[in-house]
Amino acid sequence: MKNPVYVVDGTRSPFLKANSKIGPGLFSASELAVQTGKSLLLRQGLGSKKIDEVIIGCAIPSVNEVNIARVISLRLGCGENVPAWTVMRNCASGMQALASASHSIQLGHSNIVLAGGTESLSHSPLLFSTEAVRWFAQFSSSKDVKTKLNQILKFRPRMLMPIIGILKGLTDSNIGLNMGQTAENLATKFSISRIDADRYSLGSHQKTTVHQDEILSPQISTIYSKDGRLFNNDDGIRLNLELENLQKLRPVFDRPDGTVTAGNSSQVTDGACLLLLASEKAVKENNLKPIGAILDNNWAALNPAEMGLGPIHAFIPLLERNNIDKSVIDVWEINEAFAAQVLACQRALNDPDYCKKFLNLKDKFGEIETEKLNIAGGAISIGHPVGASGARIVLNTLKLLKMKDGSKGIASICIGGGQGGAMLMESFH
Repeated sequence: MKNPVYVVDGTRSPFLKANSKIGPGLFSASELAVQTGKSLLLRQGLGSKKIDEVIIGCAIPSVNEVNIARVISLRLGCGENVPAWTVMRNCASGMQALASASHSIQLGHSNIVLAGGTESLSHSPLLFSTEAVRWFAQFSSSKDVKTKLNQILKFRPRMLMPIIGILKGLTDSNIGLNMGQTAENLATKFSISRIDADRYSLGSHQKTTVHQDEILSPQISTIYSKDGRLFNNDDGIRLNLELENLQKLRPVFDRPDGTVTAGNSSQVTDGACLLLLASEKAVKENNLKPIGAILDNNWAALNPAEMGLGPIHAFIPLLERNNIDKSVIDVWEINEAFAAQVLACQRALNDPDYCKKFLNLKDKFGEIETEKLNIAGGAISIGHPVGASGARIVLNTLKLLKMKDGSKGIASICIGGGQGGAMLMESFH
């Protein structure tokens, strides 16, 4: 029998908008995680020396933070003898870290694992074009003045035009589509209109506003910048947003009549989210009081051009494997990469043909009850620091289960490249 995996506690940094107009943000990905991790360990009264392993998800680490988990582990004071490793599964990197930590505990390899994700998208690199790289390489390898002068004459100003790293990272090289274009595919396939997407987006902000004090703010640990400023709130929530404001925005990927806009897409943000996982032995020895347990998780793959449907491909087999009916699930999270993507998941679940052909069901699964889905909003209103989001929705699910006096919840996420992830949890009261 597998060892149980307890979630002792979790916290996250505020999610801060990555503002390209002012350059890199105030916090690197490691700084976000270290400050968040310190708050978590202090709150539990658990010394960093108690940690057996550190596993962190990060999609775009800086070049000076290679194996960022090890950087974070050492800066937290976990000790030189504590293994630390970084995972990357695009948007599900944080969830992958939790899954890997769970497996380590289930196998008896570790008793206490610090796991989660971090991302500083504002530190995404600007890149030189291939033409510019070749020019610099040839110039640096020139042996004499004449050769260097000849190379200088070949220089063209266009070579200095930077390539935005995050845009490259959000484009699937196998199909030549960025993530927003895959959301447009789903909007077309399931007849999701612009007004449908904007209404969903408005609802996300409204739900986040309603649950700000009870659910979201208690999850956040204050972080401090080097110049002494403190940050303790997500800064992307639009408190007085109206549908008319969203309707004025232009489509980004399919002009002039597309569905996906900046207003009904997830926000590009910096943030970290860490959870403390423990074995039954560690819980007893350290007198810990878990908030819940991770019961199981599942990964799925599908057509990359429809990657936004990944969550339903992941959580349906997860339910079947655990012999759980959907009615038993009290809280559902589908990460809000795009409003059209979440709506497409709902429509696919309600489509008998799709369910039979792609999900191996005998009939339609049926839509998730709206009062159980993304109860406190999501990435559209809060933000989507890619490496951290998978961990955030797990933590949020557990907090919502406590609020609703619920038992079981599922957090799910779509993954660029055509995958989906889902995690099944149980809450303790």
